[in-house]
Amino acid sequence: MNFALILLILLLISGAIWAADAFVLRKRRPADAKDPWWVEYGASFFPVILVVFLLRSFLVEPFKIPSGSMIPTLQVGDFILVNKYTYGIRLPVANWKIIDVNSPQRGDVMVFRYPEDPSLDYIKRVVGVPGDRIAYQNKKLTINGEPVPTTKVDDYLHPERLYYSRQYTEKLGETEHRTLNDEDAPPFVPGPVQFPNRQNCSYNSVGVTCTVPPGHYFVMGDNRDNSRDSRFWGFVPEQNIVGRAFFIWLNFSDFKRIGSFR
Repeated sequence: MNFALILLILLLISGAIWAADAFVLRKRRPADAKDPWWVEYGASFFPVILVVFLLRSFLVEPFKIPSGSMIPTLQVGDFILVNKYTYGIRLPVANWKIIDVNSPQRGDVMVFRYPEDPSLDYIKRVVGVPGDRIAYQNKKLTINGEPVPTTKVDDYLHPERLYYSRQYTEKLGETEHRTLNDEDAPPFVPGPVQFPNRQNCSYNSVGVTCTVPPGHYFVMGDNRDNSRDSRFWGFVPEQNIVGRAFFIWLNFSDFKRIGSFR
């Protein structure tokens, strides 16, 4: 469901009703006449829909985390806020950038339209920016030939599934975060690997090496063995970017998580 498109349609309809009533219909009605029901509802909803549309399109947008690919940073059921203007101002629905502000940086948690199905929103961590050479071999990440700083910490217990994953702290740019690896998972299982700019990547039994093309980004989930990401379906085009995740505002299962991510 394209909620942005539905919201735009409702805005246009309610706005047309409000404008028609304000500039034409109201002048034709007797002073003591009651507004028709469709005018009353349409005109009253217009300012509310306008405010929601502007906030959601240009400032912040709420999302719910549907999967465990970003554990331990984000949990299933987290409701997060996404900054819509960090990476530039974009036209609603069309998603065309009209004002350039910043570009995604390594370490950012980014929401984007899934390249294989732009009607779906995905969330992953930016690992590679245009021009970077990314290698993920034997579960070790290197960028432009330099190993990403990683430190082993206590194993992570998945509370609902009652098993442990190896947990590490990783530093990408100025961002330090935690990642998971499962000891019993194979180094890499590529599956189908056909996607735009496929020639920029090479695969082997222990991983993948890719050079990020201009205007694209390489993203990965923090739950490395349980995330389908750029290793599987390729690069994120700049025009697919939605915004940068920065805040957990609700989790019905754990209220302590509110505000735990930025």
